Amino acid sequence: MNNLMQSVDERTRLAGANRLEILLFSLGFDEVTQRDEIFGINVFKIREVMNCPTVTHAPDMPEGVMGLVSLRGNMIPVVDLSHFCGIKTKKPPQVLIVTEFNRNTQGFLVDSVEQIMRMDWNDIKVPPAMLTNRMNGLVTAVTELKDGRIVMIIDVERVLAETMKTDEDPSLYEGMQKIEHSATVLFADDSAIARKQIEKTLEQMGVNYISARNGNEALEKLEAIAQRAEATHTPIYELVDVVLTDIEMPEMDGFVLTKKIKSDARYKGLPVVMHSSLSSSTNITMGRNVGADAYVGKFNPQELMKALQQFLVKPAEDNVTKLGEVATQRKT
Repeated sequence: MNNLMQSVDERTRLAGANRLEILLFSLGFDEVTQRDEIFGINVFKIREVMNCPTVTHAPDMPEGVMGLVSLRGNMIPVVDLSHFCGIKTKKPPQVLIVTEFNRNTQGFLVDSVEQIMRMDWNDIKVPPAMLTNRMNGLVTAVTELKDGRIVMIIDVERVLAETMKTDEDPSLYEGMQKIEHSATVLFADDSAIARKQIEKTLEQMGVNYISARNGNEALEKLEAIAQRAEATHTPIYELVDVVLTDIEMPEMDGFVLTKKIKSDARYKGLPVVMHSSLSSSTNITMGRNVGADAYVGKFNPQELMKALQQFLVKPAEDNVTKLGEVATQRKT
């Protein structure tokens, strides 16, 4: 797994070209389906891969969390991915994938890791509904390898939300400030759990929204809005106020979506806010380079509210990374 030591800068350049690297892994032979499925995680989220050290089983751990391990003095939770995927195996998993995203570090137990594959986002597709239902929405994308095998890309953000129950904490949405005028946000995110959280935030803000599952879908919906704006001689900013986009999405990632919006004269002055679990300074710089107006990490509803407010109501707060000048003059 030496490729894991590759620089964040290089991986960010890949993302800017609508490409990514995926770590392929197995959860073991499933006694129910009689298959050994291949899964994947974006390498951007992975810190290291190792043989699992001794797991300390603590009381009252969330379902699917095996316990804790000490990693260079830091205690991190260990999550059994086979539990969330509903896979029944006889052999206990022995490999730990240490991940870092959404400002959290956690380990995922898997049976084995295979290799790192470099791929184009446009070769990664939204999964069919049948597969999504079988995996309870845990599979966020699928792709086919050259040998014909299908890789299912895991929505690790959903795993984290389920173990930490972040989507069930009503206090996260307390004191949300309502927007006093009509406003619409078009947002794109491939994670079902993230879309649910974004929708709840926007509803608490009293903001209308249009949702998309990836950059392609968002661009298609924006194109339809642009055509309506042209037909009615209405400025596009009167139909949609902000585009909110994830970075990692099948078919078209958030960097490419942002570049396409910013290079199209029809969308001049339309702010784009990046909303991602990838919060390194390199990713933020890439967001600035492709024209994003702000970058906010997942997932804190209060910070998301403030990131959007700067384009709907008032200037940005200190805890939101502003990437460019706010398009306050877009009506001129």
